[in-house]
Amino acid sequence: MSDRFLRLDDVPLTGRRVFIRADFNVPLTEDGQVADDTRIRATLPGIRRCLDAGAAVVVTSHLGRPTEGALGRADSLAPVADCLARLLGRPVPLVADWVDGRFAVRSGELVLLENCRGNRGEKADAPELAARIASWIDVYVNEAFGTAHRRECTLHALALAAPLACAGPLLAAELDALGRALAQPARPLIAIVGGSKVSTKLTILQSLADKVDALVVGGGIANTFLAARGHGVGKSLFEPDLLDAARLVERRLAARGAHLWLPEDVVVADRFAADARVTVRGAGEVQADEMILDIGPRAQASLAGELARAGTIVWNGPVGVFELAPFAAGTRALATAIAESRAYSIAGGGDTLAAIAAFRVGERIDYISTGGGAFLEFLEGRELPAVAALQIRKQLSSRRVVPVREYEHEPEPG
Repeated sequence: MSDRFLRLDDVPLTGRRVFIRADFNVPLTEDGQVADDTRIRATLPGIRRCLDAGAAVVVTSHLGRPTEGALGRADSLAPVADCLARLLGRPVPLVADWVDGRFAVRSGELVLLENCRGNRGEKADAPELAARIASWIDVYVNEAFGTAHRRECTLHALALAAPLACAGPLLAAELDALGRALAQPARPLIAIVGGSKVSTKLTILQSLADKVDALVVGGGIANTFLAARGHGVGKSLFEPDLLDAARLVERRLAARGAHLWLPEDVVVADRFAADARVTVRGAGEVQADEMILDIGPRAQASLAGELARAGTIVWNGPVGVFELAPFAAGTRALATAIAESRAYSIAGGGDTLAAIAAFRVGERIDYISTGGGAFLEFLEGRELPAVAALQIRKQLSSRRVVPVREYEHEPEPG
């Protein structure tokens, strides 16, 4: 995929006005400070590269779900500006009402543009809004893989309208890693898909059934597959209306010589609580008043053996309710097995990142994706609109970039 879009290193930056669309949709504390700056730190290499090259750099992002045309205080990127300033060791002015480019930024300077979802036409991917922004920029850079599956103006229409459009180092790294994991993987390719419901990940499971050598399912998803094999699952979360869909996924795997991994034993409890009565049972021995909340010790050993043979591992989702101590062992064993495997490993999704942090294996995972929905849609094989726009622009990359215009007027009030 890497040859299908321009990268930041392919683009002239000196003296250009560079517009970076980042993903700064970060959690905030009750007093309005950035609670986790991981996504902000991930964009710093691209920002520094542009600044060091002498570009005039503007960055924007969405934050939350504000009402277009009516940003409130809670919607402001002010906490992100403060965090960026601290990380970069330089002032980062925050500019409001920026759509027409009426603000000052010179070569080697950086400004943060207020929440892009406050602009009318952002969510609708309005070409008129894109044209207004494109009129005062020279280079568009996408660094927002986490929202690459959204067809919104600063992700899609602006990439098509800008004089030149490219992928920043963060986005390029995401696409390289995912491409390596799925397009040309070292075999065996094993995918782990956990979560509560088959219905939310059915298309992912169906797509992976045509690609992987082994499919590992966990959580409530595994319960549905166990029920599809005729096992009782007690009062566990499962989806009886999707039993046929689960059977079809398993048949598709078998038809290719691949297989589905399910736990041979499970950890059950009488209720969902940290102090619940916990028992280990065979997968077909769950009682009517019990719920499955983790995989058992035999399953942990089996899964570790499966992953030890892998050439590539794709991980999305835990295999148990790891947030509660009695049901954390399975996901801990999974995380450890991936970390110890010689396979190329890539992980993504909110619960997965939480598990990686909880069990401290991040440094031993080859690539950790910053994306949630985009990661899942890539696994499904769907086209990501933001990436598709960059691929179109690569085909049109002969368009000449004009020098950045010097804006002498002061920023508008507010």
